[in-house]
Amino acid sequence: MTTFASGTDTLTRDALTVLQPGFTGTTAPDWLLRRLGEGLASVGLFGRNIASPEQLAALTAQLRAERDDVLVAIDEEGGDVTRLEVRSGSSFPGNNALGAVDDVELTHAVAAELGRRLAACGVNLNWAPSADVNSNPANPVIGVRSFGASSELVARHTAAYVTGLQSAGVAACTKHFPGHGDTAIDSHHALPRIDADREVLLERELRPFRAAIAAGTRAVMTAHILVPALDRDHPATLSHPILTDLLRGELGYTGLIVTDGMEMRAIAGTYGIERGSVLAIAAGADAICVGGGLADDETVRRLRDALVSAVRSGELPEERLAQAAERVRTLAHWTAAGAADPQLPADEEVGLRAARRALRLTGADFTPLSAAPYVAALTPVANIAVGDETPWGVAAELTRLLPGTETGSFAGEDAGLATLAAAGPRRIVAVVRDEHRHPWMAAALDTVLRTRPDTVVIEMGLPQAPARGALHIATHGAARVCGRAAAEVIAGG
Repeated sequence: MTTFASGTDTLTRDALTVLQPGFTGTTAPDWLLRRLGEGLASVGLFGRNIASPEQLAALTAQLRAERDDVLVAIDEEGGDVTRLEVRSGSSFPGNNALGAVDDVELTHAVAAELGRRLAACGVNLNWAPSADVNSNPANPVIGVRSFGASSELVARHTAAYVTGLQSAGVAACTKHFPGHGDTAIDSHHALPRIDADREVLLERELRPFRAAIAAGTRAVMTAHILVPALDRDHPATLSHPILTDLLRGELGYTGLIVTDGMEMRAIAGTYGIERGSVLAIAAGADAICVGGGLADDETVRRLRDALVSAVRSGELPEERLAQAAERVRTLAHWTAAGAADPQLPADEEVGLRAARRALRLTGADFTPLSAAPYVAALTPVANIAVGDETPWGVAAELTRLLPGTETGSFAGEDAGLATLAAAGPRRIVAVVRDEHRHPWMAAALDTVLRTRPDTVVIEMGLPQAPARGALHIATHGAARVCGRAAAEVIAGG
């Protein structure tokens, strides 16, 4: 049973309870342990906190020695967005690949295995799945993180993912409500806007969230987006009409509402994190996610004090803060009670099986390569959610199958000529990511294919551009297992 430090009043404890901060390092700092003793109930983990499964398990045990029911949250979508395997690439192919296969039993199995691995490391809240319908193929932040562009497909796979993940005793946090798929701006950098009318939103964006709620999702994450048809003045994270009237009232959701990272520019650059946090709780959010970029005790103190001051000034009703804190504690109790299926078996290869099934091949009579090729990665800037530290592509896997494989990374207007010069006489494997969003990438492929029509092209983002090359492979994601599945086709391995 957790006991709190003497001298911490109920209001201060509640203000700490609704925060989900991060920290730096692979062991818990003293300030974080002290805050857990004062009432902090959640901790967010990122790639910087994880070196190995064994280290992660030791870290979560350290946290639970201070507070036995602490919520340990992570952003582990699998696919392109991984924290467990941030330095090697994920063992799971990600949502778009699962949507391409369209086998809900497979999606359930992938999520269950991912949840089993998280639970084994002591993680009990996953900021996943993404239930966004990727209706705008130019979307710079969702893309392959979505199951697809059909609301029906996204809905059924969101439900399967939620039930699979939670069968391992790990709470799902379905995101980004009310839907981030029809945006052309990354909310890490600015405030996106969706101008669809209410009827479209209710039918398209909200269908997956209805499915997630019906499946019992324990948490829902808000989106930092402006949706004038639902609220003309406030982004969803700060909107009472969206969080309380729509999500709670119309959709009947009773679980935890978590904000997306409050340090993202969509909120921090317009409201500031202190003001934004007060408005989010007042609007109906229950937990404030902060720590992706701000990860220190000073941030926790500032947010705690902002919430306490807002209550004392009458701006934030004390009962609203108390209600939010109680929802956090309720979820903590659910995870601590051991909700996992005791019969859940390990399935170490399910991610690779899914990645293989997700491949889409275009090209007649392709003969697998017998000689080591040159792999040219036409590399775009990674979005912040994915991060640029996670490796992607097929070079590592092809090197394993075809020793002597060489590789290079290229970008910009001269990428095509640079690829040809670097490859020399070797067979070229050109790897792209969202070719349709990057004119320079399409131009580079044009240059390479004019001279070397035998080039193999691998699209590891959304396959929106026309298939071309001697063989075109669409992987529907850039995870390590996607690269392995593609490499097996190329090398006949």
